[in-house]
Amino acid sequence: MATANTKWKLEGDYFEGCNCDSICPCIFKGDPDEGYCNVTTAWHIQKGSYGDSDNNINLDGLNVVALFHTPGNMLTGPKWNAALYIDDRASKEQTDSLTTIYSGQAGGFFAAANNLIGRALGVKSVPIEFDIDGKRRRLRIKDLLQLEIAGVVGADPNLESLVVNPAFSPVPGSNLVVAQSSKYAYNDHGMQWDNSGKNGFYCRFSYSP
Repeated sequence: MATANTKWKLEGDYFEGCNCDSICPCIFKGDPDEGYCNVTTAWHIQKGSYGDSDNNINLDGLNVVALFHTPGNMLTGPKWNAALYIDDRASKEQTDSLTTIYSGQAGGFFAAANNLIGRALGVKSVPIEFDIDGKRRRLRIKDLLQLEIAGVVGADPNLESLVVNPAFSPVPGSNLVVAQSSKYAYNDHGMQWDNSGKNGFYCRFSYSP
């Protein structure tokens, strides 16, 4: 599959949760609250494509989840462990395309982020439940992962509370809505935890090479 010069674009809804207190210092290049960060990131692709007009692979409606264990400062190291989960509704072509993009082989943001990863734990095809209800976000991978967050309530409960211009973000150029988790449990790749009441963010995303 062509990679370096292949056209692609993804856009949709993003959210994450981690074990840091709200607001996570990692987005301002600080050290994680507990000395390490276990962060789950999730993307619901509303519109997505990979390839040129002669061989364009549609990625609309698919979900992708990445799990990162960062054993220190996210930028200065040590490097991260990373696991990738692809929607099991994806065809082989779609799975290959998403794996190519999210592993950084197709350029863009994910190529830069890949420089921070020291150990890739693998890619799994799994059923991913991704739900949005107002300020709430919910993610579930049966037997492996459950993450539920909700936007925090500000002085005006009808407005979202934002982090504007974060220094380091999985969605560069986007402001992040501040949220907290009500559930964050994970059990895979020899890692296990059950956290709640910790940091979360959500926003729209758009990526291309």
